[in-house]
Amino acid sequence: MFMEFLLGPSLLLAAGFFQGSFMLPMKFTRRWAWENTWLVFSATAYLIWPWSLALLTVPHLGLVFGATGVRSLVLIGLFGVGWGLGALTFGLGVDMLGLALGFTVIIGVAASAGTLIPMIVLSPDRLWGRAGLLISVALLLVLTGVAICSWAGKLRDAGRDSAGQVPRRSFAVGLMVCIASGLLSACGNLGFAFGSEVIQKALAYGASDVMAGNSLWALITVPLFVCNAGYCGWLLKRRGTVKLFFDPRTWRHWFLGSLMGALWIAGFACYAPGTRRLGSLGTSVGWAMMMAMMIITANVWGYLTGEWKQASLSARRLLLSGVGVLIVAVGVAGFANYR
Repeated sequence: MFMEFLLGPSLLLAAGFFQGSFMLPMKFTRRWAWENTWLVFSATAYLIWPWSLALLTVPHLGLVFGATGVRSLVLIGLFGVGWGLGALTFGLGVDMLGLALGFTVIIGVAASAGTLIPMIVLSPDRLWGRAGLLISVALLLVLTGVAICSWAGKLRDAGRDSAGQVPRRSFAVGLMVCIASGLLSACGNLGFAFGSEVIQKALAYGASDVMAGNSLWALITVPLFVCNAGYCGWLLKRRGTVKLFFDPRTWRHWFLGSLMGALWIAGFACYAPGTRRLGSLGTSVGWAMMMAMMIITANVWGYLTGEWKQASLSARRLLLSGVGVLIVAVGVAGFANYR
């Protein structure tokens, strides 16, 4: 029983690791503009990989979609549009604040909305019980960790200013973009929670428990692709950066952009079976765990790649403290569903 208990959280931690790592390759596409990298990422993460996985792992995919109710399909589409806007501003926010801090703010806000709304709507009877209390404590710890990491980032950028290294964008503008992105990014989990009929139909048509979630990701990521590809196309034309795709020195950038997409979809491929193993509170417990693990992973990568190299000792200590709080949050969220 205990090993079965560990399987769900293990999948969710893996999901958080993949999601926290997917922006890392973007740090090495310096010869491309943001829109070049983001378009390749969007095409692979939101269109090519999800549909390839769904077609390969879900039998009778067309019948699955045809058997799904109109209401579920409309909800999936609406949440997909919201998620698409969140994903778009996600890339901009991380570009403004950096990998570590941008991830921290966005995922902290997304964790709050994505954790509480499914629990309030789908499992209100457990809101005031032991599980609801532990989830609330875990969420409070996530927000505390986010606040600490954000303050560390503010100190980091203050140090850059005093050293004559002006941040690429205004901190306040970047922070607002990241908060908006976090609210919109929660639509991903809401679409998963309220569009579960697709997964049930996939199971009925013979999909395995591990792979059934791929049917939902194939649908909900289409609006993500449309939103992001449309904006990237507009930027490519406006800035004249299409030519960068044909620079012979950037052939590795195509691989790096595709790798970003593979890491992104790998996270959600782990997320779906992980939440199913946590029962009725899976979307709340699982979302909180994955978000916390994402922040931890992103901050570790940011630290290792030199984002905090010029930061003061106090800023780095604050960052490590924030990550420590988030690790505790993962543990609390994991035990919220254990009886």
